[in-house]
Order: sequence, then structure tokens, then C-alpha cells
Amino acid sequence: MHVVVAGERLLPVGDTSGLPADAPPGGRVGVPGDVLGGGPGGMAEAVREIEAAQGPRWVWADTREAYPPLLERGVRVARCHDLALTEGLLLAAEGRYGEPRSARAAHARLHGLPVPDEQPNAPGTLFAPEPLGAEAVAEVLAGQLARIAALPEPGRFRLLVAAESAGALVAAEMTQAGMPWRRDVHDALLTELLGPRPVHGMRPAKLQALADEVAAAFAHPVNPDSVQQLVKAFKSAGVALKTTRSWELKRIDHPAVAPLLAYKELARLFSAHGWAWADQWVRGGRFRPEYVVGGVVSGRWATSGGGALQIPKVMRRVVMADDGWVLVVADAAQLEPRVLAAMAGDVGLARAAGEIDLYSALAQAFGGERDNAKIAMLSAMYGGTSGDASKLLAVMRQRFPKAYQFVEDAAKAGEEGRIVRSWLGRTSPPPSARWKELVSGPEGGRAARDRGRFTRNFVVQGTAAEWALALLAVLRGRLPEPARLVFFQHDEVMVHCPAEQAAEVMAAVTESAAEASRLLFGRTPVRFPMEAVAVSSYADAK
Repeated sequence: MHVVVAGERLLPVGDTSGLPADAPPGGRVGVPGDVLGGGPGGMAEAVREIEAAQGPRWVWADTREAYPPLLERGVRVARCHDLALTEGLLLAAEGRYGEPRSARAAHARLHGLPVPDEQPNAPGTLFAPEPLGAEAVAEVLAGQLARIAALPEPGRFRLLVAAESAGALVAAEMTQAGMPWRRDVHDALLTELLGPRPVHGMRPAKLQALADEVAAAFAHPVNPDSVQQLVKAFKSAGVALKTTRSWELKRIDHPAVAPLLAYKELARLFSAHGWAWADQWVRGGRFRPEYVVGGVVSGRWATSGGGALQIPKVMRRVVMADDGWVLVVADAAQLEPRVLAAMAGDVGLARAAGEIDLYSALAQAFGGERDNAKIAMLSAMYGGTSGDASKLLAVMRQRFPKAYQFVEDAAKAGEEGRIVRSWLGRTSPPPSARWKELVSGPEGGRAARDRGRFTRNFVVQGTAAEWALALLAVLRGRLPEPARLVFFQHDEVMVHCPAEQAAEVMAAVTESAAEASRLLFGRTPVRFPMEAVAVSSYADAK
């Protein structure tokens, strides 16, 4: 099995038998130190040659540090083992969630040294410490492989590590490739909605007009961006408010409400995706956010800038393929219920999950109503009890007992202060000290139920995130050149490719979804359909 360790130098690794089985067969790779002469360019060329000749799994401290310089020089790698991401997964599995997970911290723990208080996976900062050498990286790798082998389900956990590390490669590649973003269309849209671009520090014309309407409704100046001023103004008008959230404003009758709601909607757009945002995040006709792999405790991604996971629907018309190219957009239909069916091994639910529309297939069990089937499934996964949920859950308990019991067991574990794990072994955070105080007090029942709802959903959402990672890992290897993954959000992917490759890319998406299902669940009747369309604008995909 080929593995190359990347530290200050590339050196041979010892035993790699604990790595995931999908790594290519072969012997160990040793790279003479003088191969790396010539600075970063020499390093990139060495990596390019080794990648082409042997297709190794690269082992490095942090993909966010190691991979972008290679991508800048046109070098892509097929596989890696990200020590920082792996350390975070292992620490959680060992009951040490939240401890520093950098490779440097892992190395310090191996040698009983003081553990540096570092932010995991943070790109280079001012006065950052020197990177670990290859020998130290190899030591951390060996330690991690031994710890993985000692886990109750090492095979599944190895797949989790491989998928998480592949996700890190995809994240870096998507940032480097960027999502097509038409600045001219963006500017025209903002001008249409807000008015011309204002001078720095001023509101756009339409926002200012709405602010003036709000002030006129109160008959005195009020800053619509100030919650304190708004609450005070409404109180003076005889309206008591706790917040200025839209749902609360919609419940009251006052002439300031309509312009204030319109102001809040446009102000969010101006702040989150306005001209200043584009100046910072759109370069060369591409939106380049900073993705954070596993940034959410369940394994879902987050962003550390750019707001890629919160693109407003109105902004989708700005995402346009290059001339002669298309955007292939695909999302997984009803992913989490299908994941639950596969995990629980519930024959009845799995049979319904073999259909394109799972909720329609379930409708007969719930009085022929598709909406009732959806409410029951979502209530089971999220712990809902309002409205008809309790009655519908009783039906689910009777008709789909294994699926119902699966999430109930997870909820009970959470209520009792225990941890739960996803299908591949991602571990939930332990209860906090504050929760332990609350659960022993007068509000203990509520605190226990709240944590039960969290763990109930964690096992499903965490496994759905693993399925999505497996999908990304497989899909990136199936895409023809020069097609590129340019966007990912929970269960949705976007590929930018030449128009003549659209059919091939859509087929690759379908095949990758099937392969991701096989990797996680083996042979299962549950289907994970990915509905893919080829469009010139993201707005046309929905």
C-alpha cells in the first residue's frame, strides 16, 4: 500500500496496514530529500510525479494548509489522510471531545508534552509555529492507526476517516475552482432590489426609503437596525414586544410593521450578499468561500466566510455557467428518512424507501395522506410532539417498529447523559457541566428531553453527512476532465462542465450515489435517488 508522508520533507512511512482498503496496493514509498529542491515549485513537481506514478495516499497535518499550494500549481491528488480531522474524530470517540486536534497537539500527547492550545484546521496565522517534520507526522499517523484498530468498529471508522479526508480535498478544490458568479448580473440585481450602490457607510436608496417609512409610522426617528430602539418605539405605541423577529412582528397591527419587514429582508441581502461581500469573496468571476469540513458536530459542513451555505434563492440567478458550459445540479431526495431506513433495517420502511417519493409510498399507512407520512417521519427524527405528531407517531411505532425504536433508543441515551454514534462512528459531544446542573434541578425533565432530541437527530443527520461525504469522494474520482465540483450543501452538489459532458456527468452523479450507498450500507433495498439537471443558471435548477 502506497503512502507518502508530507512534512518538512517527504520520507517513507512504516506499516500502513491500518489504512482504508481502497488505497492502491503496492510497497512503501521513500522519497529522497533532494527531490524537493527548488522550493514550493519543486515540491509540487515532486508530488505531481509521485501521484502519477504510484497514486499514493498522502498523509499531512492539515489539508487546508498542505493542499492549496499544490492546487495553485495545478497539482491534484486522489487521496489523503488528514491528521487534524482524524484526530478530532478519534478524540470524540475516546470521550475527549473538544481537546485540541491539530497534528502538533496529537504529537505532544504521544510524547506526554504540554498540549498546545491551537484552533483545529485553522489556516496559517501570524506567528504560526513551524510545521511538524515528516518523522513527527509519521509518528502521529502510526498512533492514529493503532487507536483506530482498537475501536469497536475499526472498519467503519476507517471509512469515516477516508471520507472525511476526501471531503477536505473536495473543499479545497471547490474553493480553488470557485462557483461561477456573474458580477454584472449581481450588480444589476442589487440595483434592482436596493437601488444604486451607495457611498460606503450609507444605506442604498430603497433601504433608506423604507427606513424613512418606519420612522414616519412612529412619528419620530427610529433606527430600524436597532432592536433596542424598535422595542422602545413599539412600547411607546402601546405594543409590547420581546424581540423584533419577523414571526413576532407579523402578529401585531401597526403601520410600521410592513416597511420594517421589507427593510429587514433587504438589509439581510445588502449585508450578507451585497457589493462589499462580492468585493471580498468573488474573484475572477468565481465565488470562493472557505468551507469547514465537519464544522457542525453532526459532521455537516460549515463555512468560515462567504456564507456559501446560505445563498438566498433570489441570488441563484447570478450563478451562471460559462459560455459553452452547464451547471449539473443534483440533490438527494428525502435523504435522512432513507438513511434511517437503512440503519434501522426496518423492512417496511426500507420497502417504501425503494421508491422515488418515500412519503407517497408511506401514505397508505397514514390514512392515504402524504403529508401525514412526512409529519410522522420528521417527528420521529426530530422529536416533534405538536399537533397531530403524537397520533401519527403511534401509527409509525406500530407499522415501522424497528425504525421507531432506533431513534427512540438514541433519544433515551441522550436523556440519560450518554453519547451516541453515527453509522460510521462519529461521536456526539458529551453532556456539558451546565446540562448536568440543569438535569438535576427543577427543569431537569425539559433539559433531558432537549438533549434527547439532539441525540435522536444526531444519529440520522450524522449518517446522512457520511453518505454525502462518500458521494463526494466517489464523484470527484468519476468526473471527466475538465469538469469540476463547485458547490456542496448537505445533500446537494453542483458540477461545472462543458455542455457536451452533461449526460456523462449526470450519469456519474447517479452512479456515485449508488456507490456511496453500497459503501455505507452494503446491499440494501433502500434507494438514494439523486435528481440531476443540467442548466445554464442555478435559478433554473429549482
